[in-house]
Parts: sequence; structure tokens; C-alpha cells
Amino acid sequence: MRWLFLTAALTVASSQVLAAEPAATGIISYPSSYFAEVGPTTAFDMVLRIPGFSFDKGTVQRGLEGSGGNVLIDGEVPVAKNDTLDETLKRIPAGSVLRVDVIRGGAPGIDMQGRSVVANVVRKSASGFRGAASLTTWLLTDHRTLNGLRTEGQWRWNGKVLELSTVLGKGPFDQLGAGPRIRTAANGTTLIRSQFDGEGGGQREWLTGAFETPLQGGRLKITAAYMNNPSYNEITDRLSFPGGKETEYVTIDKLQMELGGRYTRKLGQRNSIEVVAFQQWNNADTKDDFNSPAISRKFGLDKRVTETVGRLQVRRRQSETLTLEGFVEGASNALTSKTGLIQNGAAVRLPAGNVRVEESRAQVSVSAGWRPTPQFGLDVALRQESSQVTSSGDVVLQNTYTFLKPRIAVTWSPDPADQFRFRVEREVSQLNFDDFISSSSVASTGAVLAGNPNLSPQQAWVVEAAAERRFWKSGVAILTVRHFQLTDVIDRAPVFVGGIARADAPGNIGDGTKDELTASLAIPLAKLGLPTAQLKTQATLRRSEVTDPATGIRRDISILRPVEWEAHFTQDLPQWKSNWGIDVTGQYRDRAFRYNEIETLKIGTWIVAFIEYKPRPDLTLRVEAQNLGARDTRRVREVFNGSRGLNSFNYVDFRDLEYGPALQIRLRKAL
Repeated sequence: MRWLFLTAALTVASSQVLAAEPAATGIISYPSSYFAEVGPTTAFDMVLRIPGFSFDKGTVQRGLEGSGGNVLIDGEVPVAKNDTLDETLKRIPAGSVLRVDVIRGGAPGIDMQGRSVVANVVRKSASGFRGAASLTTWLLTDHRTLNGLRTEGQWRWNGKVLELSTVLGKGPFDQLGAGPRIRTAANGTTLIRSQFDGEGGGQREWLTGAFETPLQGGRLKITAAYMNNPSYNEITDRLSFPGGKETEYVTIDKLQMELGGRYTRKLGQRNSIEVVAFQQWNNADTKDDFNSPAISRKFGLDKRVTETVGRLQVRRRQSETLTLEGFVEGASNALTSKTGLIQNGAAVRLPAGNVRVEESRAQVSVSAGWRPTPQFGLDVALRQESSQVTSSGDVVLQNTYTFLKPRIAVTWSPDPADQFRFRVEREVSQLNFDDFISSSSVASTGAVLAGNPNLSPQQAWVVEAAAERRFWKSGVAILTVRHFQLTDVIDRAPVFVGGIARADAPGNIGDGTKDELTASLAIPLAKLGLPTAQLKTQATLRRSEVTDPATGIRRDISILRPVEWEAHFTQDLPQWKSNWGIDVTGQYRDRAFRYNEIETLKIGTWIVAFIEYKPRPDLTLRVEAQNLGARDTRRVREVFNGSRGLNSFNYVDFRDLEYGPALQIRLRKAL
């Protein structure tokens, strides 16, 4: 709450305004000279330094609508998914960026993707080559040394642009560690006492690229990515009581490929069209081998996912104050999964273990943006979504869904220092293909999670209000309140066999609510005696409610964190050609309500201190001390003798793991 009180106090007390472009226009521009003292190496570094802006790389979901993050490149959303937005921005050299615009509430010709605030990276058009090579080393407390190499290049000539990037190297997995575990029965008797030790890591073998060229009076951009990501987890649990050892080894061979294209062209002075096509392939082969004195499990999952998307968008500048848009989008998606489980030498049949799911989806949208004055903006949209989901194999079904999704957003800037934003929208979540298939979570629960292809999308009416105040030239305070009225909430639900709950699966469990209060603050610290220093913070309080299908009692929605916060301090030291800082990600809690247990994960605070030194413009050395304080991960499993609503408490299993500090060293040479 201290973060919220501080934000509110600054919001009402501050009166000095950003000296750049007036905030009342809805666009605040940060030219490349604004970042000069920082000495950024990529566009990503520049975006992270924008006052009051919190970077969001978006979500990996099917379709193009709403999947992009909150940063545009030359006014467009990148046509990529697995090649994430942060990776795309890291391939853009800082020297090729003309400016970064923060667009609040909307602007003519800008697709806000349903967001209230986005940043737009505007690149220079000068010809030439820019590139870089980076060497990274992790030094871990478990005596591992992991290395990585990254190269990137950008060529511009005759209006054409070619970008290439490679990543090859290994990195750690910070969700495991070492620590004690104890299991206690309902009567207080100790059932298990052990010492847990786990480590994990992964490898990146990436090749990504993009090519842009003028074509037939318009512009064509093609993107491609090949991303091989093998990973492993190795776990040993030594039981001092009653004795023995549990071991688990998990490997995931993950290969992702994608190909996308965008063609844009103006049709006269007022009209423009945009055509987007996208194809991706995601393959994952998971193997989990678990052994203990009492049980042996071998679990395997072979998953293949494909997606094909096409989109046509038409935009018309009706007048200086009115912009009209319309688009039609179609998508075809498919998932094939083959699951196997052998327990103590015998094959176990899993619900929805072997299925093929196909989805056909279409969406039509019309929208209008009206800005009668620089102080006022109104955006309205109406979208119609229709989809059909079919499943074959272990589960045979066919479902059809149709949703109307209206949206209205209002922006009011009474003066250059203040802006108020209001939004009402009906949102419809995308069905997660991973919910359709069975999976194993031996490492975390010792249970098998069933799949459920018979799910309806979760819907929500969302009401959002935000107040923004700018002060001290580059200071920003933003307070945002959201209320979600939920229908067909997707959560964990029991699977009944013969009238008895036997397993756990995703399910629609009824209506619910969710409320969020988010406060973000960026403070330039020169007035407080720290020149060229800045503090950025953000905190979210979240409350949710839904009826538990196992008990009939109202509770939180699973895996919705009640509190999240982060803070970032940076100070530039141009006289020493350096900058340094501290990044803190606060502790949070995840809680999952299953039919026969409640699992709670408490993840400790993550602290990183760094210093960056540039002995010359083309050479950067960055040293990061990661996980200062050794973040711990506490897991508590409260397990019942069957369904929680009908049976007594059985035992509680407590595990406290500590992941040690790490040192990361990166040397980057600009070319």
C-alpha cells in the first residue's frame, strides 16, 4: 500500500510538466538525444528508459488480434509470436532509432491493439550497416559455467532493410534449488523428512530474420524464425525419514518455427490497406522419469501445434478528426497429442491422453476514432467472433461459439500535465490448447492432470479507469482501476468416474469477478540530490472471487496473484562512461485449487544489481549480480482424502527451496 499512497500523493501535488511535446496531443516524443547520456545499445534499452512506461511483450496466443505487446515499430505490430517483442527490439540498434513516441489514448493511423497506452519506435531511413556481437557468461553457485553468443546485423539500402540474428548458448533455470522438505499427517505425525536438490537449464539455438522492400506502390515485410530450445530438470530428493531416495529427470525438446508477412499500401490520400499472413509450427516432446522406493513413473507427451492466420485491414482518414477502420481475420489451428504413462510397469490410460483438436475461427471488426480537439478522444469498436472446435481420438466432440465484442474508450486531457482514460469492453479469452490434453506434474504434485477439450471461452465485461499526472519534466504517476465481470470462468474442476472424483482437469466453473488496482510511478531524482538518476515502480493489488466446484464456497480464482510489485533504480555516470542500477521484483503468491488439494507457491523477492561500462562507443561491458539475497521458493500442498468438499484432511507437504546467486557478464561489440 505504501506504493499506492506515494503515487496518489505525487499525482495531486505535482505541477511541473514534461517539457517535450505537450501531453494534451496524446503523443509524447522522446528523440534519440533524450537517451544519449544513457548510451543505449538497442531499441529495447531505450524503451525500458521511457518515464512511466511499463514494457509488456504480449502473450503467445492463437490469432493476431490482441497477441502483440505494447510497443510498435514504425507504427506496426511485429508479425511474430515465438520470436518475442523484446527479442525483436534487441535486434534494432539504438543508432538506427530516430525517436520513441508514447501514444496515450490513441492517434490517427495507429493500431492500439485495444490498449490505452503504447510506445512506437520510429527508425531512421539512412542507408548502411549496423551490427553487434555479444558474449555472455553465467557463473552459478552450483559451480556451473554457462556461455552464450549472440550476433545481429541490419543492412539498409535503396529503401530495403535486411535484419539477421543468431543466438547460441545455455542458460539456467531459476525455479529449482536446494532445501528441506517435510510432510506431516493430520494428527501431526511426520510422514516424510528429506533434503531436496534440483537444477535445470536450457539451450537456445535461434536463427531469426526480417526483410523489407518497396513493392507495387506499397511496402512488404517478411519475417522468419527457427528456434530450437531443448531443456532439462534433474531432481534428487534424499529421504532421511523413512529413508530412501526419490529421483526425477525431465527433458523437453522444443522446436518452434514461424513465417510471417505484411503488405501495406496507401490508396489515395485517405485510404490504406494492410494484408497480414502468418504460419507457425510448435513441436514439443516431453519425457519425465520418476523413481522412488514406493513408485516408478514414466510419462511421455508428444505435442504438435500448427497455426495459419490471415488478416485484411482497411483504414480510412475520413477527416482531420475522424478515422475509420475495418478488418476481417481468419485462422485455422490444430493440435495433435500423444500421451503415455507407465506406473510400476503397468500402462495407465489418461483422460484426453491422445487427441487431435482443430479450431476454425473468424473475426470481423469495424471501429472509429474521433478526436474533435487535442484534449478529447473517443474510440468505439464492434467485433464479431465465431469459432468451431472439433476433437477426435479419446474425446470426440464439436462445439461452435459466437461472441459479440463491443468496445468504447474515452480519453480526456484537460491540460498538458493530466490525462484521464476510461474504457468499457467485452473481452473473450482464447482457449488454451494445453488445457485440452493430459499432462503430468510429478515434480510439483505427484499427480496426473487430465485434459478437457470440452471448454467454453472465458468472457468478461471490463470497466477500466486511469488517471495520469506528469511532473518534474520526466516524472509520471499513473493510477488504474479495473473491474472484470466474468462468465464461464476457466479453473480446475474434478473429473468424475462412476460418480466419484478421480482426477483434476480444466473446466468452466461458473461466474466470477476480478478487481485490479495498479499504480505506477517514475521519479527523476535530481531534485532529491541524485542527478541523472531515476526510480520506476509499479504495484498491482488484485482480488478475485468464484464458487469452488469442490466445496460450493466462494474463493479466489486459481493462479491469480493478489499482489505484484517491482522497482527499478538507475543512475547514469557519463563522466565515468558508466551507468548502474538495481532491479527488484517483489515476492508473489500462486495458489491452485484442485479437487483434492490446495497448492500454494510463494516465490521470494528477486534482486539484481548491475553496472555497465562503455570504454568506447562501440564496446560495452555489463556485469550483473543476480538473485542477491538468494530468492526462495516455498511450496505448500494441503492434501485431502479425496474431494475437498466431502473428505477429511490427509496431510500437508512443505518444501522450501533456495536458488543461489549468480553472476552474469556480457561483452558487446558494435560493428
